[in-house]
Amino acid sequence: MDHWVCQVENATFEKPEKHLHLKALYLKGFINGKPITKMLVDKGTNVNLMPYSIFRKHGKKSKDLCPTDMPLTNFSGNISVTKGVVCVELTVGSKSLPTTFFVVDAKGTYSILFGRD
Repeated sequence: MDHWVCQVENATFEKPEKHLHLKALYLKGFINGKPITKMLVDKGTNVNLMPYSIFRKHGKKSKDLCPTDMPLTNFSGNISVTKGVVCVELTVGSKSLPTTFFVVDAKGTYSILFGRD
């Protein structure tokens, strides 16, 4: 019969030298065939967001937006009104999907923000 010997040992966790794991995940891809960089992936966000400036850079006009009355709460807890919703063909790598974005009048370090819609 085997005997198991269990003893308590101290575990030591060393602090990583570089904080590479804390960097944001940015992707490159295409929206309706036009290249786009700095697409930020944030699993903590509940919807996909696109700043109005990026919406305009991709040749869209206000009439291309579908109206919505859904307010969004930003990171500081304030209510933001959306300009509307737009559905685009999003391509990342070899995968292309129709993707819906809430268009907001905001600035950020990203071109678009992926959430969990």
